[in-house]
Amino acid sequence: MKVKFIGATESVTGSKHLIITNKGKQILLDCGLYQGMGKETDVLNHDLGIEPSDIEAVILSHAHIDHSGNLPLLVKEGFNGKIYCTEATYDVCEILLMDSAHIHESDVRFINKRREKNNLAPIKPLYNSKDAERCLKRFKPIPFNTEFFLNDEISFQFTEVGHITGAAAINITSHETESQTKLCFTGDVGRYTDLLLKGPQAFPQADYIICESTYGDRLHDRTEDAEKKLLDVVNRTCVVKKGKLIIPAFSLGRTQEIVYALDKFKNQGLLPEIKIFVDSPLSTSATNIVRKHSECFNESLREYIKTDPDPFGFNNLTYVQDATESKAINDLKEPCIIISASGMCDAGRVKHHLRYSIEDERNTVLMVGYCSPSTLGAKLMSGQKQVRIFGDFFDVKAEIEVIHSYSAHADYEELMKFLSCQDKSKIKSLFLVHGEDESKKVFKATLQKNDYHNVIIPGAGDVFDLYA
Repeated sequence: MKVKFIGATESVTGSKHLIITNKGKQILLDCGLYQGMGKETDVLNHDLGIEPSDIEAVILSHAHIDHSGNLPLLVKEGFNGKIYCTEATYDVCEILLMDSAHIHESDVRFINKRREKNNLAPIKPLYNSKDAERCLKRFKPIPFNTEFFLNDEISFQFTEVGHITGAAAINITSHETESQTKLCFTGDVGRYTDLLLKGPQAFPQADYIICESTYGDRLHDRTEDAEKKLLDVVNRTCVVKKGKLIIPAFSLGRTQEIVYALDKFKNQGLLPEIKIFVDSPLSTSATNIVRKHSECFNESLREYIKTDPDPFGFNNLTYVQDATESKAINDLKEPCIIISASGMCDAGRVKHHLRYSIEDERNTVLMVGYCSPSTLGAKLMSGQKQVRIFGDFFDVKAEIEVIHSYSAHADYEELMKFLSCQDKSKIKSLFLVHGEDESKKVFKATLQKNDYHNVIIPGAGDVFDLYA
C-alpha cells in the first residue's frame, strides 16, 4: 500500500492522509479543516486535494474540527462511503459538525452583506447544516480494540490515546500480501496526567507510524502546578483586583478540565464566592457528552465522582446558552469568571467578552491551550499591546496569563513514552505530522538520538510506498 500526505504537514491543522491499496482502493485518514492560517485558510479548505467519489471509506481519529471538520464538504462533493470512528467520537461529531456548519453559514451572511454594498455577487458557505446532517448519516461507530475489515485488503482497530473523549489511534493492517504490513496513525496523543481521561494505551507493533508532533519541542508544566496557578489567578483577579477573569477555552476537553478544577476548589473551600459562567451553547452540549461517556474517565475521576456525582456543576456555576444572557454578563460590575469558546479567541462569544474586558487593567485573560500563530489568542500570548477585535483596535491593559499544562497534547517526553511500547528495530519509517516546522525538527532530532531510524518529515503531496 501507499500513503499520500495531504494535510497537517506544514501546520497543526487540516489533518488528512490518504491510503492507497495495491488494487487502487483509497481510504482517507481524517478530513480536517485548516484553522488560523490567515487569508490562506478558506482557499485551503475548499481544495480537498482528492477526488471524493474515489474514496471508499474514511477512518476518523477524533472529533476535533481540524481532524473532522471538512467531512461535510467531502460528502457534498461526492463521497458516498462510510465514516468509521469510535462511539464517543460520533456523539461529539454530532454537535461539532453542526456547529461548524452554523459558523460557515453565519460568516457568509456577514460577508455577503458587505459584498452587496459593493455590488458584488454573494458567495456560498463551504457547507451548510443540511450538508452536515447528510454527512452524519454516513458515520459508523466501531468499539475500541475491535478489529474491523474494510475489505479484503485492509482491516483496522482503534486504541485509546486520551486527548479528548473518544480519541483514538488508528491501527491499520494490510492483507495485500502474505506478509502483513502494519501502520499506526496516532491521531492526537493525549497526556498521562490528564485531569479527566485515561492515559494513552499501548498500541500494536507497527512497521510504519504517522505521529503527531504538536509539542515535539517542549515540556508542559506539572498538572499540580497548573491548578495552583489557576487558583492564584482567580484570587488575584477576582478577590484582590475585583476584576473579571476571562478564560478562552475549547468547548470539548479544556472547558470540562477547568470546571472540574474549580469544582475541586469549591469542595475544598478554596473558591471565592463569585459567579462563574460557562458561556457557550456548544460547551454545554459537549459537557453532557463527556458526562455520558464516563467509560473514558481515568481512575482518579472515577473515585472523585463517588463523593461528588457531578464534577462539572456546582451552585454558583451557570451554563449560559441564550445570547441575551451572554450579553448581560458584560454589564456585570462585580468580579466573576467567564469560560467561553473559542480557545484561540478567533470566533465565538469569547471575542465579545474580550472586547469589553481587554482595556481594563483589573481584568485577566487566562490562556490555557495551543493557539495557531495568526490567531488573536496567539497575539495575546505573545504580548502584543494592541489587538484587533471585530475590526476595531483595543489596547491590551488586562493582565495576560498562560498555563501550558492544560494542553490536551502530549509533550515530547510523553510522546516518547507513548512510542516506547514499540520495538524500534521493527519500525521501518516514522513520519512526523501535525506540528510547526521547528517542533517537528526538534522532535525528529530527539527521536534520532533515541535510536529511531528513518524519521521523515513529509511535505504536502508526498507519497511513500509501505512494504511488509
